[in-house]
Amino acid sequence: MDSLPFRYALEIFIIFLPLIYHAVYGVYIAFTAKNNAGQYSYMRNWLFVLQRVTGIITLIFVSWHVWETRIAAQMGAEVNFDMMANILSSPAMLGFYIVGVLSTIFHFSNGLWSFAVTWGITVTPRSQRISTYVTLIIFVALSYVGLKAIFAFV
Repeated sequence: MDSLPFRYALEIFIIFLPLIYHAVYGVYIAFTAKNNAGQYSYMRNWLFVLQRVTGIITLIFVSWHVWETRIAAQMGAEVNFDMMANILSSPAMLGFYIVGVLSTIFHFSNGLWSFAVTWGITVTPRSQRISTYVTLIIFVALSYVGLKAIFAFV
């Protein structure tokens, strides 16, 4: 990435600003949402709650990961295989990364389902059921890839 033209502009306007907006708005939604999974224990109510919980976990995880890699690189650390292998050599950090990656993938997959419903892409019960299976497959596939990537460092 060091050789990309306009690297800093790309990082700021394509990655960091949208992520910060999503995080700030997401924290607001997470703490103002009316969770009713205790009263109505339907699967979608629980997924609504998990979306908010995994959003907070993902925010903590991504912030920590950016601190450990991107900010450390700015302070002179070399970001490479050895750096991640060293980080993941701690059982606590390995567990943190596993939970963080799985939370991020769940938040993304379930967010795709919510996006499709909110924007009127899947309006019928049948299309929503199909969308549920598609996003479940996305979750399982990306979780496999994410966990394999983590364990490649161990």
